[in-house]
Amino acid sequence: MSRQVSKDTACELAVRRLLHAAGLRYRVEYPVPGMARRRIDVAFTGAKVAVLIDGCFWHGCPEHATQPKANAEWWRKKLDRNMTRDRETTEHLIAEGWTVLRFWEHEAPGEVAVRVAAAVERRRLEGRRGRKE
Repeated sequence: MSRQVSKDTACELAVRRLLHAAGLRYRVEYPVPGMARRRIDVAFTGAKVAVLIDGCFWHGCPEHATQPKANAEWWRKKLDRNMTRDRETTEHLIAEGWTVLRFWEHEAPGEVAVRVAAAVERRRLEGRRGRKE
């Protein structure tokens, strides 16, 4: 497991490049407020948009996840804990007023970037409307 890339994966880098090229600025590996040892892959702190790009194996992708045969019970528990932690993090961020966007590593970076940019713009517009009223 020590050789597995946990941040700055190819998919994350591709999405970040596209977002930056679109003029969006963000924070990388931003700490989840109020939750120790948890990070947001790409965070738009002003708009409160959290982008999490999950690996298919580690986070249980319904299309691509595999089950190791060696030490199967240990792996099943490990991967189940990962998925539980993902749900807890999402619920916590939503309760804190964040918009949470989760993507799988196999999703096209261009499509991910378009959806992220739309969510950030939507949140920014909501914020402007709230200040005018």
